[in-house]
Amino acid sequence: MQPAILFDPTALALVGGGTVLATVLRTPARELGRAVAALRTLPRRPFSAEPLLRQLAVQGKLVQRHGVLQLDRAVITDPDLAAGLDAIVDGASPEQVAALVDERRRARVERHAAAADAWTGAAEAAPAMGMVGTLIGLAAMFARMTDTTAIGGAMAVALLATLYGALLANLVAQPIAHRLRRAARIEAFERGRLTAPLAALAAREAPQKSHAAKLAA
Repeated sequence: MQPAILFDPTALALVGGGTVLATVLRTPARELGRAVAALRTLPRRPFSAEPLLRQLAVQGKLVQRHGVLQLDRAVITDPDLAAGLDAIVDGASPEQVAALVDERRRARVERHAAAADAWTGAAEAAPAMGMVGTLIGLAAMFARMTDTTAIGGAMAVALLATLYGALLANLVAQPIAHRLRRAARIEAFERGRLTAPLAALAAREAPQKSHAAKLAA
């Protein structure tokens, strides 16, 4: 069998275009942009908090030697860790720091879930668009029953549209959604490991800040 017989531009346009249109209509623009941008993360390794924990340990030693204001001069690339350290510098309590980091982690999880939901929606729409293409192909075939040269093309659209819908859903959209959800679960767990060390650092610095405030008074 020649692979070329499995390619039909009309069926591909019906299924691919219909799936994209259905996904765009059911997904907010911001979430749709995140879903597309999330494709860049697929080749990456799962998120690990180990580098951030090592960086946090280094910052803790610097604070012991030079004071909490040393954190202001630290170059922190991770936004969640930077937000937690900024809160410590501003005098937040351990509970406040923990709540801040957990809130940012939950917000990140929601963003990841929205991106995965967009791809799940595409996986749900693709088979339906395949069925639409099949119906269009059958309608065209019955409308041209007197033209034997056109029946084959219409039948190809009808059959290949169903094939394209199944392949697009099960080999593209659904695997992407599953991988994004798995990466989101791993990152959510790993980022949860940052909460306790940051809260501990805030608790360690709280008595010193309190004592300094009393001396200043």
